[in-house]
Amino acid sequence: MLIVFGVAVAGVLVEAFVPRGGRFPTQLVLTIGGLVAAFGAVLALSGTRDTAVAGSVVVDGPTLFLQGAILLLSLLSVLLVAGRTSGRVSTAGAFTPQAAAIPGTVAEKEATRAGVVQTEVFPLLMFAVGGMLLFPASGDLLTMFVALEVLSLPLYLLCGLARRRRLLSQEAALKYFLLGAFSSALFLYGVALLYGYAGTVSLTGIADAIAADAGDETMVLIGIALVTVGLLFKVGAVPFHSWVPDVYQGAPTPITAFMAATTKVAAFGATLRLFYVALPELDWDWQPVLWAVAIASMLLGAILAVTQTDVKRMLAYSSVSHAGFILTGLVAADGPGLSSTLFYLATYGFTALGAFAVVGLVRGRDGESNHLARWAGLARQSPLAAGVFSLFLLSMAGIPLTSGFVAKFAVFQAAAGAGAGLLVVVGVLASAIAAVFYVRVIVLMYFSPPPDSPPDVVPPGPFTTTVLATCAAVTVVFGIVPQPLLDLANQAAVFLH
Repeated sequence: MLIVFGVAVAGVLVEAFVPRGGRFPTQLVLTIGGLVAAFGAVLALSGTRDTAVAGSVVVDGPTLFLQGAILLLSLLSVLLVAGRTSGRVSTAGAFTPQAAAIPGTVAEKEATRAGVVQTEVFPLLMFAVGGMLLFPASGDLLTMFVALEVLSLPLYLLCGLARRRRLLSQEAALKYFLLGAFSSALFLYGVALLYGYAGTVSLTGIADAIAADAGDETMVLIGIALVTVGLLFKVGAVPFHSWVPDVYQGAPTPITAFMAATTKVAAFGATLRLFYVALPELDWDWQPVLWAVAIASMLLGAILAVTQTDVKRMLAYSSVSHAGFILTGLVAADGPGLSSTLFYLATYGFTALGAFAVVGLVRGRDGESNHLARWAGLARQSPLAAGVFSLFLLSMAGIPLTSGFVAKFAVFQAAAGAGAGLLVVVGVLASAIAAVFYVRVIVLMYFSPPPDSPPDVVPPGPFTTTVLATCAAVTVVFGIVPQPLLDLANQAAVFLH
């Protein structure tokens, strides 16, 4: 975490003192080097089970597993951002040349002609990654709140940086900011109530106070509810999902990919730590609520995805449905539930990142072509792009020989073993509904005639090719040979501090 935050600060200094023409390569090398070094530090800490900063930061198996996944996904996200950013004037760039300029004004046009590049994206990404690394490692609720804000504030800014459809992008950023601020306030109010009950914000201290029946149970239940709302907002679960389709659609596609892959990993990591460390004694109180949230997320996300005509909104509702599937493993509240959730988070992140990477390649005259009707016959124009996108869709649907199938099977098995058979039945039903829109897109790409003016499928550059190849390899390899990652998740789950 110190490495990532240090690189983020260095990136700010680069923006201040390095000439404009040299910022892009400097920021890219600095960011990639920092992420690689941070991942090396995570590997060096393998097997550690300790605390730091007076117990505020916990270093254990789940923390290191999730931090490793976040860093790998962030590294690929940075490559995706770099693939849509260059030091040349490019109408295909994903980011506006001058975020402070009003859309369509002379100032914006002059910035475009001058070849201005929004290299602030890189330090903002690193600050967000730093918050994500701290979120699942938080040993107390105040640290968790600080991590929540550190990861959220850069994302609010990044969502408003789209080059095309600027007003839609700025609307997405404003919606995300307002709803995020509201959820953060609820989270902080819940922290205050839990502190009033337990006399401490430490997760283990709260668990001890609950075990000793230290105060009014009503206060602790209300506090848990408010904190849970803040966390469920970040994972995009029903009924706190309304921001997801609008933000995913309006944000620049590389940022959408980054959010879809990493934010869910970090937020679920914090949720796991809250319920597994601080609230195991109250599982009979919080499990029924998460049951309801999981069922609503799986069904509503799948049903609403069927009705979408925009591919980014479809994938957004798909992520809502997947939040429900992940909650299915979480409510098991045991070792298999923890390990299956870790496996699901890691594999789903690569699948979602790869899917949005393909979306960024399909472009028309006015930017990306996200309307599904424009994707008709895409396989005739670019068999490779259609094939890779179909692979990611089949993985999200849970088709065998993909990592998505193994992940769903793992969480369903954990839920069934913990007596949550109803969740498994609903999950299978939601998977069947979701398969409808996944297969519909595949049929559209392969068997429908193309439109009169089909969009262009831009050949991926080296950065984007690396992202697509890595995500596709992870999806296939861990669908066929999942045991190494399952063993790593099982080993991590044992070392919960």
